[in-house]
Amino acid sequence: MDLLLEKETTERLLFRKVSPSDFETWLPFHQDKRSSEFWDGLPSDPKVACQQQFDRIFERYEKQLGGMNALISRSTEDFIGLCGLLKQTVDDIDELEIGYSILPKYWQQGYATEAARQCKTYATKHQLAPSLISIIHVDNLPSQKVALNNGMHLEKTTTYNTNPVHIFRVFI
Repeated sequence: MDLLLEKETTERLLFRKVSPSDFETWLPFHQDKRSSEFWDGLPSDPKVACQQQFDRIFERYEKQLGGMNALISRSTEDFIGLCGLLKQTVDDIDELEIGYSILPKYWQQGYATEAARQCKTYATKHQLAPSLISIIHVDNLPSQKVALNNGMHLEKTTTYNTNPVHIFRVFI
């Protein structure tokens, strides 16, 4: 089953695959220091960080490990952010994660929650996993709020990629 939500829609958003031409549009995410304040180990150069993220997105596409979708405003066609279902391994357990990142100028407008809920709906409809997680840095309260708004509960705290994280889970 395809883990990409290509052509899925919500009230305000269209999901599509990320393309290399989205790089400059996504770069402001990495240029805003608030976007990476909770995650250790990211390159300090925004262009390098963005390129690493894009490389990983396309690697996931190639290896069918799920991946981030571009979130496009249905009314303005603006690029809002990224969200998707990602195969992850946490504490030696294979999981399916809902990941999300929104361009700072669109923060606190409900886009992350709207997109994350669509990922949950899609995974439920296609019976992709018995449960879904979100991996969120222990200090990233806005992202934790999105997980809670998506019906998830805090399951545990662990270390992921050298970062202290909360694992939020919802059974579907």
